[in-house]
Amino acid sequence: MAVGGQFGHGRAGGRVVPVFAVTGGRTRSAGEEFPVESLVTVTAAGRHAAELQLEYRTILGLAAAPVSLVEIGATLAVPVGVARVLVGDLADAGYVSVHLPQVDRDGSPGPEILERLLEGLRARSG
Repeated sequence: MAVGGQFGHGRAGGRVVPVFAVTGGRTRSAGEEFPVESLVTVTAAGRHAAELQLEYRTILGLAAAPVSLVEIGATLAVPVGVARVLVGDLADAGYVSVHLPQVDRDGSPGPEILERLLEGLRARSG
């Protein structure tokens, strides 16, 4: 799915169609499946991206500072799977970098990652 265009915009810039329509009905990214605790940051190209859909612009704004997929989903009020698709589109276009979390030996995220996720979610809900 292309990242550009005006699909999904209302007169006031709000979402008119469900975000699933913005993703073309995709709930899985065509590329790598990022863990929910992955951090996303905007690239130089992303800072200069124009003519993007509202959801993509929102993600780029959030990613000015490292932001997790969970935080992106919470801010956009979409399931994390949809946030993964949108972030995957932006990563494929070179607009964001996705930083995979460091994991413990058993493959689970460390306590510092989980604390960061919890703090981010609390900040966005309060």
